[in-house]
Amino acid sequence: MAPRIETLLAAGTIKASPPWPRAEVDGAAWQAAIDRLASGDWTLFGLWGDRVEVHMAVLDHGGAPGIVSLACAGGGFPSVGARHAPAIRLERAIADLFGHHPISAPDTRRWLDHDRWGVRHPLGQAVATLADGAPYPFLGAEGPGLHQIPVGPVHAGIIEPGHFRFTANGETVVRLEARLGYTHKGIEGLMAGADLAQGGRLAGRVSGDSTVAYAYAYARAAEAALETEPPARAVWLRALMAEMERLANHFGDIGAICNDASFALMHAHCGMLRERMLRAADSCFGHRLMRDRLVPGGVAADLDAAGGKALRDLLRHIEATFPALVDLYDNTASLQDRTVATGVLAPVLAAQYGCGGYVGRGSGRNFDARRALPYPPYDSLRFETPIRLEGDVDARVWVRIREVEQSVAMIGQILDNLPAGAIRMELPPAADRPREGAAVVESFRGDVFAWLRLDPDGRIARCHLRDPSWFQWPVLEAAIECNIVADFPLCNKSFNCSYSGHDL
Repeated sequence: MAPRIETLLAAGTIKASPPWPRAEVDGAAWQAAIDRLASGDWTLFGLWGDRVEVHMAVLDHGGAPGIVSLACAGGGFPSVGARHAPAIRLERAIADLFGHHPISAPDTRRWLDHDRWGVRHPLGQAVATLADGAPYPFLGAEGPGLHQIPVGPVHAGIIEPGHFRFTANGETVVRLEARLGYTHKGIEGLMAGADLAQGGRLAGRVSGDSTVAYAYAYARAAEAALETEPPARAVWLRALMAEMERLANHFGDIGAICNDASFALMHAHCGMLRERMLRAADSCFGHRLMRDRLVPGGVAADLDAAGGKALRDLLRHIEATFPALVDLYDNTASLQDRTVATGVLAPVLAAQYGCGGYVGRGSGRNFDARRALPYPPYDSLRFETPIRLEGDVDARVWVRIREVEQSVAMIGQILDNLPAGAIRMELPPAADRPREGAAVVESFRGDVFAWLRLDPDGRIARCHLRDPSWFQWPVLEAAIECNIVADFPLCNKSFNCSYSGHDL
């Protein structure tokens, strides 16, 4: 019988990383974890480095999460990507940042390091080097009539940089390979040695469209490490901010997808709904994106009566206007012709990569951190997780549409049940010993994972933040195959992966 995660953890040296147990294991246990991932019994949730070890977070399909850590003897560790492809890019990032070499890895090209830093392995045993910008060796494709189309990293719109190398036969895409890393900011290096407040500000700037979700995950990890809970009112206000962020982004995405299919009317109407949500956030919490409003220990801004009334008015407006936009989307034949059966992500691939959010749920993966790994107040809210099986652009749009309806209903529940009281508490000291904590939060894009280690003085010794895009960018390359080049913008927007969140 395959070992459960608890059995594997018990074979190692248990370390406190609440609420997820972490164990320092030997090579045999590390290989056993790889076996479970390769067999599909477990899902890879994160893989990151430290100065002398690597850590792997996994989800046992029985429901239990856990973290295993392995010391990098001789600077190497057994490759997870050799047996489980979703780990490949994470391993390449570990090698770039820390210098830990994944033994027998199928791909050892640099990933985040574009040979421009002037240093190798900046978070490990840093080595100064000349920055010569060596050419990136893209993977090849052979066959009659093939040609390459390079796109980016500079694009026509005001978007983040990323390079896409298409190999096509006429208009049909044979292979797509992305090169990312252009928005690498050194977040994990900046966090080392920072206090909790500064760490929270950095977390909220990993990916601007998910500033609430990142700050949420970071704050919950910090509170888990310090074994404390924020005030009840703060818990509910956090969920309110998270659902407002989800709504704003879903409105923007639905409109932008339709715009990429040359249906500007939907773009305009959804853009107005998004703008109204951002203005409501500014009115309620003092910032359109609610940046720096969610902090360790609670929240930094309260909702007053006027803000609550404005939100209820906005909910009524959405309920009155959004259904007509849904009908417009569903009954426009030219739009359906572009979105239905375009950019299909096979359910088996979504499951293998543990794709979160609308990408995974649009391909049948029934995972939502608010339900699968419930955290308050979602364990007290009524909501459904919409699932589609088609895996195409249309399915990803419909998941967003249904999530808009669910978020509107949840905001109403939150306003009806918002408790009175304090919105923030002082965090206890680290008590002269290292502390660890982990958390996962459901962003509009999918699950954001945070792992935090504090030193005895309460400062950050190591913080790792994992964006859902790490597991979504690779499958976009598979979804575009056999589609025409002109459909790539449509497919890309339906995924809407984060460049900045991926690039750290």
